Amino acid sequence: MSERTQTEQTRALVAAFFQEMAATSGDPVAYLADTVHWDIPGATGIVPWIGRRSGKAEAAEFFARFGDYLEPDRFEVHRIVADGPHAVAIGELRSRVRATGRVIESPFAFDLTVHDGLITRYVMFEDSWRVAEATRP
Repeated sequence: MSERTQTEQTRALVAAFFQEMAATSGDPVAYLADTVHWDIPGATGIVPWIGRRSGKAEAAEFFARFGDYLEPDRFEVHRIVADGPHAVAIGELRSRVRATGRVIESPFAFDLTVHDGLITRYVMFEDSWRVAEATRP
């Protein structure tokens, strides 16, 4: 497979993954490898839904419990840049923390890697200070 073809496939898979995340009945977990490296860095002692997870089962738990913590309002991916198996997605989000009623607004970037048609690396970067402040009682 040519590098251009791989880049196009990576970009298409990442776009489909984010469409599944945005869909109420979507299944984004289907896009993850069993051994996915998952991380959302931040204040894990304050923000219960972030942090490292090992493998698809733990990542699935994130999606299953996400709605317990947050009420999503907006999640927009503005750009996906791909290079071979690597992709970066850039956008912005807005959510309300259920426990505090506070709103999180933050730009984000995802660092993703795709192998054999599945996401093997998922690292999200956001304004972790703002997330922690909105979550803090």
